[in-house]
This record gives sequence, structure tokens and C-alpha cells, in this order.
Amino acid sequence: MENELRIIYMGTPEFAVPSLEILIENGCNVVAVITAPDKPKGRGQQLATSAVKDCAVKNNIPVLQPTNLKSSEFITELKSYDANLQIVVAFRMLPEVVWNMPEIGTFNLHGSLLPQYRGAAPINWAIINGEKETGVTTFFLKHDIDTGNIIFQEKEPIHEDDNVGTVYNRLMKIGAELVLKTVKAIEQNNYPQLPQDETGEIKHAPKIFKDTCKIDWNQPTNKVYDFIRGLSPYPAAWTEVNDLSCKIFKASKTDKKLEQGTLNTDNKTYLHIGTSDGALSIEELQLQGKKRMAIADFLRGNTIHTSTGSV
Repeated sequence: MENELRIIYMGTPEFAVPSLEILIENGCNVVAVITAPDKPKGRGQQLATSAVKDCAVKNNIPVLQPTNLKSSEFITELKSYDANLQIVVAFRMLPEVVWNMPEIGTFNLHGSLLPQYRGAAPINWAIINGEKETGVTTFFLKHDIDTGNIIFQEKEPIHEDDNVGTVYNRLMKIGAELVLKTVKAIEQNNYPQLPQDETGEIKHAPKIFKDTCKIDWNQPTNKVYDFIRGLSPYPAAWTEVNDLSCKIFKASKTDKKLEQGTLNTDNKTYLHIGTSDGALSIEELQLQGKKRMAIADFLRGNTIHTSTGSV
């Protein structure tokens, strides 16, 4: 049965590109790609295409960009490709009429070890919560989000100095390998379908909003440190320094002991902010409307007043 699958691939951002590329490179029959509509971007508001669309066009694969996944026109066009498998990597929620269409089903690549961290931001929340391990999972879609039968999983450590960007890049690569492994197993009609174990505590990964990203300096040093790296580089944790709103991209632990929320700086090379049990040294930050910069560059252009300084 090898390479007889007719695959429709659904994805939008950079995270979904290596999985599509590895399928193409290994001769898998991707008959169409579904991705987000082009969107205005930048000052000129020129229409920008998704990373997945760029990859599909380069490889001469038909691209569908529906605004409404339930529209009769889209459903009719989707059926015309006669796919027996659909693959979803970093795409929108699908209506049942779409995910239930192919005879084999639709499988998703998720950036966690399900059932842990179901939801929109699994990499962020795993780091925010101080996890030492995460991974990727392929599973079949069903009604409730991120709850379907697991096909394969691959574990990946989270290191002390990791942030979302570094873990994202590693999961993007091992995820692509797992997608290919899953497709090969389905081609051979030899693949597991394991129900998710819901007996223990399940941690969730809801969508992150700006209010979610505000740093609470009343937390212990380790919690604040994990919070900052769990939101770096995107969407970025933020705080206020002398009434200036700043995104904090990188911090390090220090032996300093400060009252929580207070500032300590020489206005040249370092800025320490107190936590509930110590302090963090801020290394990279960004003022609203300015570029991201190292702390020394920031202090060169901004004087921090520590006599009344607090966040």
C-alpha cells in the first residue's frame, strides 16, 4: 500500500513547514494544501502569504485558502481531491464535516505529550510551569479538542536556559520526523491508536493574551524566571519600570536579595528587580515602540531612578 495515500495537508505558520517538506521529500502524495488566506502586513499593508503556502507553491501543490471552513463551496472542493488522509499542523479548529471526511481520518501534530497541555499554547505553558520535559504527539482528531487517540509520541527535554523559541525550533524538527513516521505506519496499515490516559492531573495550555503576560514580582525567583522564558520571544512577558512599559525577553538568576518589585541598578551595566525570595537580573528588554536591546544599551539611553524605583 506504500505511497497510495492521497494526503491533504493543513497548516499555516513556519512550524508547519518542515512537516510538509519531509512528506514531499519522501515521495508522499500530498494532493492539496489548505492554509490561511493572505493577510495585509507591515506599513504598506501588502498582502503576505503564509509560510505553508510558499512551500506548497514552490512544490507545485494546489493551495486552498478558505475563509469559511463550513461553506458548501469549500466542502465540495475538498471532496473533489478524494483524499483518504488529512494531516493538521498548526492550523485552525476544524468542523466535523472536514476532519471526518477522509476514510482513514485526520491526524494532528501537537506540541506536547498529550493529554498534558491540551490547547493553543502548549510550549509556552510547559516552560511557564517549569516542566523539565515536553515533546510532540500525533493523534486522530475527534469532537473534543486534543483528546483523540494517540498514534505516536516523541519526548524532548526542556533545559534550564531554554525559552519558547529554542524549544519551538527543536519540536518543529522532531515533529516533522514524527509526522513522517506516522504516515509511513498508516501506509503499512500498522499503527497504534491509544486512548489518552485521563486518570491523573491534566494541565492545560489556553490561549495567551496580553494580560496573561504581565509579570507578578510577588512570585518566587524561579517562577518569574520560568514565566519570562516561557513567553520569550513571543508574545513576551512585560512589566513597568519607572512607568515605562517594557517587554522582558531574557533574565538570569542572581544572589541579590531585594524587596519584591524594587529596582537596583548602576545605570550602566545591570538592572536587578526583586522577587518574593530574591531578585532577577534583566538582560534583554524592549521599550514600547523601540527595538529589543541588551540591558547596557537600554541603560545608556534611559536613567532608572531607584530611590522610588519599583515595578
